[in-house]
Amino acid sequence: MNDLIEIRWHGRGGQGAKTASLLLADAAFNTGKYIQGFPEYGPERMGAPITAYNRISSNPITIHSNIYEPDYVVVVDDTLLETVDVTSGLKESGAIVINTTKSADYLKSVLKGYNGAVYTIDARHISEEALGRYFPNTPMLAAIVKVSGIMTDEALLEDMKDSFKHKFAKKPEVIDGNMKALELALKEVKKI
Repeated sequence: MNDLIEIRWHGRGGQGAKTASLLLADAAFNTGKYIQGFPEYGPERMGAPITAYNRISSNPITIHSNIYEPDYVVVVDDTLLETVDVTSGLKESGAIVINTTKSADYLKSVLKGYNGAVYTIDARHISEEALGRYFPNTPMLAAIVKVSGIMTDEALLEDMKDSFKHKFAKKPEVIDGNMKALELALKEVKKI
């Protein structure tokens, strides 16, 4: 499985990390990939740290375990940087994508010597601008697609538009805001 991409998500309950990992799995599946998307829970409560995972490949995936050496890590909540070893096992040929406005110096100090690529995005600003509320998962989904190249920006936007129409069938007023959040995030993720 030389084209296998493994992603680990770190967030807090209620921030949508699990939902974003499942949306990514669906979108990758719709581009013809084999996929896995699954969460790992500790205490199941709002605000508790959670981890979710994705495996994406052009070939059937025969591994059925957590991901210990991810190619990419997504950190939905930067307060986890000081309490969770988010870079554990992270391949230096991959990257970490962090929802933060903190400085590059601060990030380097809490990433435990990780020497791979580090990307940041202000998912709070994007979601508040696009949705009027703080929902970091939609911008983080776009950010990991942009950084990893799992699919083209256009394929993501097309798939998410269809997905949001289904997911928000009873709340169609939120579709445009979520689409705007994706579009902004694709432009605003930055390498430090």
